[in-house]
Amino acid sequence: MGKKEVQISPALIGFVVLLVLVGPVLLRCVKTVEPGYVCVATFFGEVQKESYGPGLHFPVNPFLSFTGFDVRNKEHKERIGVPSQDQLTTEIDVSVKYHIDGGMVGRILEETGLAEQVLSVHITPAVRSIVREQGKSIARAEDFFREETQEQLQTGVLGQLIDSLSDKGVVVEQVLIRDIDLPKNLIQQIERKKEAEQEVERQKAELEKFRTQQEQKVAEAEAKLDAAEKEAQTIRLLAEAKAYEIQTLTEALANAPGYIQLQALDALQAISQDPAAKLYFMNGDAPMPLPLMNMGLDNK
Repeated sequence: MGKKEVQISPALIGFVVLLVLVGPVLLRCVKTVEPGYVCVATFFGEVQKESYGPGLHFPVNPFLSFTGFDVRNKEHKERIGVPSQDQLTTEIDVSVKYHIDGGMVGRILEETGLAEQVLSVHITPAVRSIVREQGKSIARAEDFFREETQEQLQTGVLGQLIDSLSDKGVVVEQVLIRDIDLPKNLIQQIERKKEAEQEVERQKAELEKFRTQQEQKVAEAEAKLDAAEKEAQTIRLLAEAKAYEIQTLTEALANAPGYIQLQALDALQAISQDPAAKLYFMNGDAPMPLPLMNMGLDNK
């Protein structure tokens, strides 16, 4: 049994040949652009005005060549030595947030090149130059640590970058001061200044403590003096009262001699109970004897 021959029609062969020849051309008539990209078309080296955003584009000229630009947000960082008016150079880390203007990618390709060239030709030199120029308005290097100085620097750099790069197809969104490194000799001076200020504050605290202690002592002394004055016044009042009492009693006794005689009789009655007691008359005019008790004990 012989093999059966498969016959292919000339029409089919022609279709396959046509597909092989025309297929790649048809594929080039379709252009897909990824999200976040914008493509620029060139026709034999000539940049086309129309750009292609994300998505599927059909039909397109199969003879066009495409260059893609990443138009997503990016961040460029630079460490820049910034001189201030005191002739000191401070190292500053600057971050610039930007993106490529998708509507200007044709001009960018024609005048500058790819996105890498935009960064090296326009963004980096502008950032360095403008930051240094803004630093000239700072009086002292240590002022870079002040919040208002950093805000002033960020605002000034942002405004000048926008003015400088907008016609280059770069949209600058934000400028941030990330880190600041002062000159070593200035850091040492600041540290010594801080130590001196801390010493002054410590001495002030000690002086305030001493002043408080002295005020407490003065208050205590005043309290003691006040108490002593009050005590002296009390003693004086008591003495005056006692003197007044004695004076009053003396005047009363002088006006009542019978009271004295009565007191003497009471004393004699009490003495009579003591066998060692003796009576003496000082003179003949004394109406009453003077009782002297235990006078004979010294002779024993």
